[in-house]
Amino acid sequence: MDDCKPVQTPMATTASSSSGGALMTDPTPYWSIVGALYYATLMRPDIAFYVNCACQHMHEPTEEHWALVKRILHYMKHTRFHGLLLERSPNVTLQAFSDADWVGSSLDRHSTGDFAIFLGPNLIS
Repeated sequence: MDDCKPVQTPMATTASSSSGGALMTDPTPYWSIVGALYYATLMRPDIAFYVNCACQHMHEPTEEHWALVKRILHYMKHTRFHGLLLERSPNVTLQAFSDADWVGSSLDRHSTGDFAIFLGPNLIS
């Protein structure tokens, strides 16, 4: 994937809602790469949602899911200088923010929620 084309987003904005497609004959590479991407979300929270989408298909990944994982890798390669910046600051104020989308997914009707916690100017969780 050294010479992969750049993409602006980790997931196509016009992604289909179908879960069909041919099952991968050997899902081992899928499991391995998705596990590594999950670990990478610690310093790249911009991919957390997309990696979560890939994690939801660990039991039976299809070629369509494999294409999603490769697209995330394309995005990461061309945004490799993005990440969390931790800077020294005398400000030690703890701030927390949260958001929720109640029954926002048209696929499974599940709610989504998330949060961000800052210590001074640094995102810590």
